[in-house]
Order: sequence, then C-alpha cells, then structure tokens
Amino acid sequence: MVFGNIRDLKDYGYLEAEVLKCFKYAKEHDLLGYEKGSHEIEGDDLFVNIVEYETTTAGNRFWEAHRQYLDLHLMLRGAEQIDVNFIDNMEQKEFVPKDDFLPMDGEPNGHVVLREGDFLLCYPKDGHRTAVQVGSPETIKKAIFKVKIR
Repeated sequence: MVFGNIRDLKDYGYLEAEVLKCFKYAKEHDLLGYEKGSHEIEGDDLFVNIVEYETTTAGNRFWEAHRQYLDLHLMLRGAEQIDVNFIDNMEQKEFVPKDDFLPMDGEPNGHVVLREGDFLLCYPKDGHRTAVQVGSPETIKKAIFKVKIR
C-alpha cells in the first residue's frame, strides 16, 4: 500500500511507470467533471472508474482485493475512510476471476482517510474495505484507476 497526496508527486518517482501515468492523466484531465462509469485510457491495460456514492458504517461494507489489477483510489470530493489489512491476515473466500474480486472477512489492522487529492495505491496483497464514513455519511466522488498487472 502507498498512501499520499497528489500534490507531493515528486516524492513518488519510484512508483511503477504505469502508476505514474495515472497521476499524469489525473493532472491533465478534469476528473471531477467526468460522468460516473468506466473510462478507457489504454484499453484493458489502464482505465479509470469514476464512482460517486454515500459512505456508510463499516458493518455495511465488504472487504476485497484484486489479482489482475492494481487499484489507485484518488479522492476528488468528500472524505472516505478505507480500512486496510493484508490478505494473509484475512479469511479469504473464493476468487471471482471475471470480476477480479477476492472477497474476504476479517478485521482492519489500520485505515486511511482520503480527502481531496489523497490517494491510496493497493497491490494484490492489500485488502481494503472502502466507503466507510468519516463521522457521518457523505456523498463522495472518487477516481479508481485500474492498472493491469504484468
């Protein structure tokens, strides 16, 4: 996992070239103005999902991880808590290849709070539970870049 803010990109030059492309794309495009849904950047290798939803309690949310794609969550508007834990600490369920979805059960060993410009990069060993409210429920808008793992 890597947690940071897009204003500090000079500190993240060590990240994979494909991840750095996501940041470049975010700086060159008005993602806040994008409609909800999936937007192609480089076919199935790199795309961005724009989501808008209301945050809720952790008990109403689910754990997930991915094997085929890295997730780069970039907050556009609002605040959201993302609970995190390593998948090896979790009870892993059956992987769903067509959705690149590994459901899990367990408890967090930490969390991050994303506010405007904050990002969280999740690798295949990084379980995450998104959409957890910070204080009270709020409608957020976020870009989730999907970077194919090679």
